[in-house]
Amino acid sequence: MKRGDIFTLGGDKYEFLYSKGMVAYVKSSVMRPPTIPSWFSEMLPLSFDLADEIGRFRKLIGEKFYHSKSKNEIMEFINSYLYLHGNAAEAIYSYFYEQYNYADIPSNTRILVEHYNDGKRKYVIFHSLFGRRVNDCLSRAIAYAIGRTQHREVEIGINDNGFYFAHDREFDTMRALKLVKSQELEKVMANAIEHSEVLKRRFRHCAARALMILRSYMGHTKRVGRQQVSSMILLNAVKRISKDFPILKEARREVLEDLMDMENAKKIIESLENNKITIAEITSPIPSPFAFNLISQGNTDVMRIEDKVEFIRRMHKTILAKIGAKKGINKEEFSFSYNKFFTDMEDAKDKAKDEKIDQLKMQASTQKIPDYVKSQMMRMIDGDKDIRQDAVDFIEKSKNEIEKTWPKELKEFVFRKLKEMDRLI
Repeated sequence: MKRGDIFTLGGDKYEFLYSKGMVAYVKSSVMRPPTIPSWFSEMLPLSFDLADEIGRFRKLIGEKFYHSKSKNEIMEFINSYLYLHGNAAEAIYSYFYEQYNYADIPSNTRILVEHYNDGKRKYVIFHSLFGRRVNDCLSRAIAYAIGRTQHREVEIGINDNGFYFAHDREFDTMRALKLVKSQELEKVMANAIEHSEVLKRRFRHCAARALMILRSYMGHTKRVGRQQVSSMILLNAVKRISKDFPILKEARREVLEDLMDMENAKKIIESLENNKITIAEITSPIPSPFAFNLISQGNTDVMRIEDKVEFIRRMHKTILAKIGAKKGINKEEFSFSYNKFFTDMEDAKDKAKDEKIDQLKMQASTQKIPDYVKSQMMRMIDGDKDIRQDAVDFIEKSKNEIEKTWPKELKEFVFRKLKEMDRLI
């Protein structure tokens, strides 16, 4: 992450400001959509070889649609190629049918670049099924080129099937892609990760293994946060000594070769330079079926399951309507806006939050407590953390009475907030 990135945690959005040790400092009440993809935990990324085989399958299916093969022929091919039957084969056929008729089918030799505008932000989606590690490397290199030449700090979203860039203003992704050369990719990526959080964390591990940072000394164990602060000081010191300091060089290698896949990313760039992989560009009013998961992955983290189902249903209905209109089967067009959907959802969430605040204030105003304590509670409900100590002392002394007489929502809110502020024992 870098300053200004938006991530979701526990259904709420936060803006990353900076980190110190093992503490991330953030800002809440963010109105922008998330820029950080969903946390994959320990889920293994799709390997490059398997991704290439899936891309080859996409190519074979795409050729059959291109040559106007019947549904039965394509279904037989899916059954024989993947050893599937019934509903699974039908689902795969429908997925590819909608992608082909709405946009186009990318493959291992053809990258589809999809331009999409949601009314507020401009998206450029790369359908590059090469695995998350390769896509991480490619997206960072292109984003670095955009930043250096066009002075745009674009947002990035990544998964195994592709990646996207987003910004409020226009930016030329294809021009930036042409600037990334296979022979210079390693230098570009070294510069791209130079000030990233991932390099700082990886440097701590390398420095600890090299005994430049001690986990314990003279019977005393250092906290991980203290180790991270020490490593950041050490990192700045070794950069002044040499950009190729051995431990720093190893940290870069681990990021680029272990966390990312520099070698195969370089092969993709070489294939683009030799025209072994081609690029096709399209513009779509809403994301294509293959792009839907990538675009929505950040936003769906803050949605209830009922909203997700409705969101998917409306998106699918819109795509089918546009395919029908294109083929002359159904002239009816459904209007659907991703931006409006999420805005409406945020408005509903804010309304529910305001209603809860009003309820807490009403409950606080009816309690038989001193006026100065009541006024401090009102400030606390409004989000103010600068609460007078005498009000905190009163709540501490009256804790048993509060437990018996206050409404459940109010007492849980007050105790939780004071503990978060480290003001209540």
